[in-house]
Amino acid sequence: MKISSYIRGEVFERGIHPPAQKLTADLPIRRLPFPPQVVVPVSQHIGKPPRVVVRVGQEVVRGQPLALAEDWLSVPHHAPVTGVVEAIELRPSARGPWTQSIVIRTHPGASQEDLWAQPRDLSTASGQEILQAIWDTGMVGLGGAAFPTHAKLSVPKQAKAHTLVVNGCECEPYLTCDHRLMVEHADDLIAGIHYGLRATGAVRAIIGVENNKPEAIKAIQAAIDRDKLLSSEHEIHVEAVPTKYPQGSEKMLLMALFGVEIAAGALPISLGMVVNNVGTLAALGRLLPRGQGLTERVVTVTGPGVARPGDYRVPIGTPLQFILDTVGAPAESREVILGGPMMGQAAPSLDVPVTKGVSGVLVFRGEDLASRQKRSTYPCIKCGECVESCPMGLNPSQLGMLAAKREYETMGEQYFLGDCFECGCCTYVCPSNIPLVQQFRVAKQVLRERAAS
Repeated sequence: MKISSYIRGEVFERGIHPPAQKLTADLPIRRLPFPPQVVVPVSQHIGKPPRVVVRVGQEVVRGQPLALAEDWLSVPHHAPVTGVVEAIELRPSARGPWTQSIVIRTHPGASQEDLWAQPRDLSTASGQEILQAIWDTGMVGLGGAAFPTHAKLSVPKQAKAHTLVVNGCECEPYLTCDHRLMVEHADDLIAGIHYGLRATGAVRAIIGVENNKPEAIKAIQAAIDRDKLLSSEHEIHVEAVPTKYPQGSEKMLLMALFGVEIAAGALPISLGMVVNNVGTLAALGRLLPRGQGLTERVVTVTGPGVARPGDYRVPIGTPLQFILDTVGAPAESREVILGGPMMGQAAPSLDVPVTKGVSGVLVFRGEDLASRQKRSTYPCIKCGECVESCPMGLNPSQLGMLAAKREYETMGEQYFLGDCFECGCCTYVCPSNIPLVQQFRVAKQVLRERAAS
């Protein structure tokens, strides 16, 4: 049975429709200049940080391994520039705490070609060999979660995958990096999907793209048609899904495509599916045959405070200050968000670097946020707006009141705090201006610390 014959196309319940603000959707991807210095945090993914294998004063070339994976949930890092290791020390991170980082001074006269590449033929490689090749690239989820990709694509022995679901929704306002990759590099995406199918053992793939991106859907369908002329190894489809936030959540996407719901605490593999982001797979389609590591990513740099917005190829480790200076963000534009406006976080410092999980840099002027910042926070009026918008069917109002009383265990045990994926819908609609998502993040952190102690 063809997968398109049982797609239901249902809209998930609740959710919101924030203004899209896709200001850079029609601009081609450009390369950001290489900065004079990069800062590569050792910890920039979910899992154990890798082990540093370079020393201060060592010359490195672009693509050379800087740190090697320590265990299954760890990935290597590669030099984003050719230069000299200036320091291995604590530096500010996007997460807030200072973290061990490798500081490299860029050689100004270097060509910045990837000199560590080892091209290979993976046409006859087994699924395990594909997974190892993915691990070697240092790839993590480029949609923002930064979960090691080789682990995400590894199907447990007791399970079996039949479908690879490719997430091309990019429902966050402002962000367009995935959109431009689908438009400009659809062939890389299809190549990456084939690797993903062979790694998981799935026999078919479906690419879900929100229906407000017709140009991307057209480009992907053309790439699928070209691929069919060369290979019939796998069945690949692209399907338009309704535009709604947070359609990019894997649970919401599976509901939109198949009308199925994942049980609380379960993963898509419980339904025989593996979900991955289009940006991640497009990068694999480009890197694996070349034998290269992940040294750069496409980042949307936009917002009212940016003179030259666009989607840029940015070396991993590029400091925010260098990016802002390059795109023309004046000194007074210092309201910077990493990621999208709904799920992103305010940058703690302009010294922090772009990491593998940073999909966007949003810059706002003071006047853009003045009306929001001047709004006072009022007690919950129990209007129910947050309950009506929560795509997970939670009660954010009750969770918020428990958070105010620091009753974190009750939030987790009785009100399913763990099911919240911090989409921001509740905060967006709250007429009392209560920072619900921020409260939930604090509660989760406290519970994690108590569990670890």
